[in-house]
Amino acid sequence: MSAREGIYQACVVRFRPIMMTTMSALMGTLPIALGWGAGAAARRGLGLAVVGGLIVSQVLTLYLTPVVYLYCERLQEWLQGGSPNVKASLDESRV
Repeated sequence: MSAREGIYQACVVRFRPIMMTTMSALMGTLPIALGWGAGAAARRGLGLAVVGGLIVSQVLTLYLTPVVYLYCERLQEWLQGGSPNVKASLDESRV
């Protein structure tokens, strides 16, 4: 299986659990970030940091990790002596 097909299959299987985990943590932290309740002003900074971290980790997990994997795959092909097929690389990026 090609790296692109492997990433697609992994996304199909793992997207829902990743989103459910992130959304449940985000919804649990949202009241702290918005500052509801007694003494909320003291905890608001922590809530904002957690919400920001969840958003950044979600972007890294869903977008950056597959891109890095593809680049590592192409680097491995290049280091093994076979130059990656430029036409195939261009076709993959268009899909």
